[in-house]
Amino acid sequence: MKRLLLIALLAALAAPLAAQVKTYPYRWVFVIRSLRADKDLDEIREIARVAAEHGLNGMVLSSGLDRLERQPPDYLERVRKVKAILEEFHLELIPQIFSAGYGGSILAFDKNLAEGIPVKDALFVAGKGEARLEPDPPVTLANGGFEEFTGNTVKGFRFSEQPGTVSFLDREVFKEGKASLRFENFTANEHGHGRLMQEVAVRPHRSYRVTCWLKTEALEPAGAFRIQALAPDGPSLAPVSFRIAPTTDWRKLTMGFNSANCDKVRIYAGVGGGKSGRFWLDDVRIEEVGLVNVLRRPGTPITVRNEKTGAVYEEGRDYAPVSDPNLTFRFDHEGPAIRMLPGGRIREGDRLRVDSYHGIAVNDGQVTICMSEPQVYQIWREQARRLHELLAPNKYLLSMDEIRAGGSDLACKRRGMSMAQILGDCFTQQFNMLRRLNPKAEIFTWSDMLDPNHNAHANYYLVDGDYAGSWNHVPRELRIACWYYKNRNQSLAFFSGLGFKTIAGAYYDGDTLENPQGWLESLDKTEGALGIMYTTWRNKYELLPAFGDLVKTGRPK
Repeated sequence: MKRLLLIALLAALAAPLAAQVKTYPYRWVFVIRSLRADKDLDEIREIARVAAEHGLNGMVLSSGLDRLERQPPDYLERVRKVKAILEEFHLELIPQIFSAGYGGSILAFDKNLAEGIPVKDALFVAGKGEARLEPDPPVTLANGGFEEFTGNTVKGFRFSEQPGTVSFLDREVFKEGKASLRFENFTANEHGHGRLMQEVAVRPHRSYRVTCWLKTEALEPAGAFRIQALAPDGPSLAPVSFRIAPTTDWRKLTMGFNSANCDKVRIYAGVGGGKSGRFWLDDVRIEEVGLVNVLRRPGTPITVRNEKTGAVYEEGRDYAPVSDPNLTFRFDHEGPAIRMLPGGRIREGDRLRVDSYHGIAVNDGQVTICMSEPQVYQIWREQARRLHELLAPNKYLLSMDEIRAGGSDLACKRRGMSMAQILGDCFTQQFNMLRRLNPKAEIFTWSDMLDPNHNAHANYYLVDGDYAGSWNHVPRELRIACWYYKNRNQSLAFFSGLGFKTIAGAYYDGDTLENPQGWLESLDKTEGALGIMYTTWRNKYELLPAFGDLVKTGRPK
């Protein structure tokens, strides 16, 4: 009898706890597929099956769904089949669309819609029917071939890492001249550094190119190698990464940067966090370049004027229309000349001062678009209409993360708005165009550009301005997908306190469920939390069943 009473008492105590298990309405999986092959459909079907069997109810699909008219006919048929697959497994389809930071979809329509970085007063000299850049003044990197040295110390550089321990003058392996600089033994440096640096005088708001030759041998991690141009106070003027094999013969690397407000820059080349192997550097150079990646649209005008008289020349009358036929946002090609037209006012020998704007890629090719150019919104409205006709989604995820340039071209400047206002207006226009198509649509966005605990601040990459306060300029009905695990509690509390509803972008390609477990614990304490998403960038779905079970099982409040 006592045993029966004890069991009944334990059951009574457990019942309130069971009733308090929190299960979120939005339990999603994130999928990236190009939908250019039928195998994508097979993989999506399998992901959908596993997700449904383990309690998930939605799939966010990143698939170029905001450039539908640029897709082939078979792509559209596969999109329809994806919708049917998800309906079969009772999963909602949530398209990810509208990226400003990763501008590929917009740039597929017009590359000139990239954010423009200003070049001011570049010198071109006319002769033989065209005007070409004249470096003003010529800029050089001293002893870039490492031919002048004392022992393992090369002359002209502010430093090379720990000569004789990490950096070595090598007279047996070289690309040019009679010597190169070899780096190894990275663990002898507490940060794994193997670098050299030289400070170079430049002109503000000019475009420059840095090149070097690199050879590697079992370098780990190979991806740690960088060439950087830093302002004297520290910010990177061109955060670029290279795809480098651990072992490779001599290879020429090229990067470009805009000097912004600087009259001096610090050129770094080498690795941080190096672990093993070695690499050689040779023939490091810097030069001014003209009209490389020049942008041509209303918000990025070009001005050509006579240095002596100040006369402003007219495009199409005095000189031919200017454009870069190799607009790649890299600096591995030459820019166009300014071609003088018969009957024009430019004469041979004239010195011209040229203002223009160029685009630039950061990291591994990321290009930001201009959020102030009206054509961007025309394209987005048309793509939203096409997507609504194709899928009629009830939910969208705005791909508005990591917007690493802005505020620098004329389209932005003439608005008289802060970067927070420009960004907020972009979100608001996207929100409104989707709501016009479906007044009940729920619209989500990645959190970072609206989060002061993440990327919504000043001094962010190449942004000319401050993102702080961006959260004050977006609709409160916007749903926020937080994804910065380290600051999850601060971020969730921040958005909740402003009245936003939130979800968590969890997982991020780890080998355990520690990340989603931490998110769930934080979500459980957050007013207005709606759900969680299994988010992988590496197509890694092994933990999807366990993730679904964890989310479905719930946790005590």
